[in-house]
Amino acid sequence: MRVKKKDIFFQTLENMADTIVQSADYFAQQVTEFKDVDQFAKKMKELESQCDNYTHTIIVELNKTFITPIERDDIMGLTTTLDDVIDGLEATTSRFVMYHLHEPDKYITQFAEIMRNSAYEIQKAIHLLSAKKLLPIREYTIRLNDLENQGDELLRICIKDLFATVTDPITLIKKKEIYERLETTTDACEHVANMLESIIMRNS
Repeated sequence: MRVKKKDIFFQTLENMADTIVQSADYFAQQVTEFKDVDQFAKKMKELESQCDNYTHTIIVELNKTFITPIERDDIMGLTTTLDDVIDGLEATTSRFVMYHLHEPDKYITQFAEIMRNSAYEIQKAIHLLSAKKLLPIREYTIRLNDLENQGDELLRICIKDLFATVTDPITLIKKKEIYERLETTTDACEHVANMLESIIMRNS
């Protein structure tokens, strides 16, 4: 019996979601120890480039495919929001190198855990989309919204603590930017959830 080949769009979106999980797992593991920041940044760049390749695959396929499994705009919107998630993690990692940050930081670790959890929710949702099981995706979009709220709350806590405890202005600027960048990446995960919600509405 011949196994039906998976649609190229769904397969590539799954590949992107799997790479986001790989990146978030690696990021969360690395920020607990900060052993080799240069190697950490190099690996994150490789994962981000891999996602860029998947984005390119989707654009090429959209240009030559007449009938798509869901709306073309939805495919492109989802691809872009997924790419934003991994871009956010990679951009944060590059700041660790630029700003010479080599020490673990409890707030970065907490953000990394929120990101890791968000990545797994995204992965489950995208695999459901691929199986055309739309309504069960809601469970994961709700969790992604909740995780984004946790990111908002964590940003408030760490910025308040930063201004209360750090006296060196340069350190303060560096840390503040990194915390804000991480919170923006949790926002990107929520944008994936919002995109999935609109796909559910239009297709169910």
